[in-house]
Amino acid sequence: MKTTLAIIGGTGLTTLNGLEITRREVVNTPYGEPSGPLIYGQLCSREVVFLPRHGHSHTIPPHRVNYRANIWALHHIGVEKVMAVAAVGGIHPELMSRKIAIPDQIIDYTGARANTFFEDDLSHVVHVDFTTPYCEELRTILIQAAAKAEVSAMTYGVYGATQGPRLETAAEINRLARDGCDMVGMTGMPEAVLARELGLCYAACAVVANAAAGRGVGAITMAEIEANLESGMAEVRALLEQAIRLL
Repeated sequence: MKTTLAIIGGTGLTTLNGLEITRREVVNTPYGEPSGPLIYGQLCSREVVFLPRHGHSHTIPPHRVNYRANIWALHHIGVEKVMAVAAVGGIHPELMSRKIAIPDQIIDYTGARANTFFEDDLSHVVHVDFTTPYCEELRTILIQAAAKAEVSAMTYGVYGATQGPRLETAAEINRLARDGCDMVGMTGMPEAVLARELGLCYAACAVVANAAAGRGVGAITMAEIEANLESGMAEVRALLEQAIRLL
């Protein structure tokens, strides 16, 4: 059976509860090794493939993720739709810890990342339309799924993608806010544009792990982030299950 749906897990989602694993596949790509073997399984009676972005043990930092290998591998096995899960810092006042957002726009602040498939041995220069960076069809499904799962979610938002792995300064967050960013993360780019280049329908589900720098009280700690993600990811799993049923 052709597997057409993939879920990319981020921080807090290195395993997918309820996934009945059927096999694992190591995919060799022209761009090196993906973050790990592709994990095939049944979820809500549908075959899906799961790939933890940071590796099974969460050891790959955001600036070292091989985004090209990950997206190429999914495309190679026939994936057409990608639901990407990511942890973010909340900038918008409504994006409190544990809140879920389905972003509709993105601003790229990353650097020194391989961010395109179109650079070597080209017969012509390629420019992809990135006006709407997320697949509206899949975004709509995620929004409907949140409602069915009774999960409170912001149904829009601008994702600011920073380089990492350090967290941002308060001044940097103020700049992102002035630019119109509602949330900040470290993995949204180039993952989204690489999916677009290969024609994949890609949408993101962001979980607020903490208030962004200067937006909360006191220092940001990993203990706080982990606690928020533990409960936030439970809602993400419920949302994903509903989304799979809607596809």
